[in-house]
Amino acid sequence: MSIIGESEPVPDVADLGVTAFTTTRAVGTFGVNSDEPARDVMGRWAALRGELHQLAPRFATSGQVHGSRILVHDGTWRGWLRGEDADGHFAPARGTAMAVTVADCVPVFIAHPRGAALALHSGWRGTAARILVHALADLEGAGFSVGEARIHLGPAICVRCYEVSASVYTQLTGRDPGKPTPVDLRAILADQARAGGVRHITVSELCTRCNNDRFFSHRAGDSGRQLGVIVAHE
Repeated sequence: MSIIGESEPVPDVADLGVTAFTTTRAVGTFGVNSDEPARDVMGRWAALRGELHQLAPRFATSGQVHGSRILVHDGTWRGWLRGEDADGHFAPARGTAMAVTVADCVPVFIAHPRGAALALHSGWRGTAARILVHALADLEGAGFSVGEARIHLGPAICVRCYEVSASVYTQLTGRDPGKPTPVDLRAILADQARAGGVRHITVSELCTRCNNDRFFSHRAGDSGRQLGVIVAHE
């Protein structure tokens, strides 16, 4: 079974020489804290690395901690790098595959026509910490026009399934609803992207909880995790 072939593809990036996708339940979990034997999970990681190696000589991962730290990869190494804990990866040049682990949080994919790419993990904490805004600043600081970037917000929990406390809602929107309220993380992220000058934004219609037969969902009680992966081909 091809992991890439069984995954949910990101639209509108293939013409940039970019492959990006979210893995699915059919592929299996990539979470090391799942109920599966470690050898099976790590075997899945190794199989994915084998597929990605055909597209790029480098593969960057890290532990996700619901923050706003983004690791920058300069392309001077080869192999599989497990970096320090972070919630984003930025490769200014082609040839580095990057992955973030998600289950309800939003996998954010950013591709630039000149070969830069980013992968972000954005739950409510990362969204409130404006990880996407920081990513766009990193992109612009590296000499890339944000207006040319393409952003996709992948499968994540939808507003119908995601209610947060009034305090969390206030941190995300600046408004106090006075009671627990549903929130749409992808809508907030899309607004942040537009405010940052991004013109090309696509949003997945898939919800990890509504489509729990296809994706792992923390709120549905799953211990499994999927990956958001992006690579600009070398």
